[in-house]
Amino acid sequence: MSDNIKKLLTIVTEAALENILIKDIERLGAQGYTITDARGKGGRGSRSAAWDANGNIRIEVVSDAAIASQIASHLKETYYDNYAMILFMSDVEVIRPQKF
Repeated sequence: MSDNIKKLLTIVTEAALENILIKDIERLGAQGYTITDARGKGGRGSRSAAWDANGNIRIEVVSDAAIASQIASHLKETYYDNYAMILFMSDVEVIRPQKF
């Protein structure tokens, strides 16, 4: 696999989890992340994009496959049973691979 190909792990979850997820993501080896507000509808109903504890956030992490898989596994095992959360992963080509 090319050094330019990394994994993009996307996490959509409750905004109330933001601070604890940041700690988990950093502890598990991610170099960085991006957080945006999110809104939509899913199995637990509609969610607004308000930046409060009742809103949703979207966290994106670009990393190598091992780190992305480790983060995804930890989040699934720790949070899936009690929080609204979805995870998905895809390959991405990065322009500055040394940043990741």
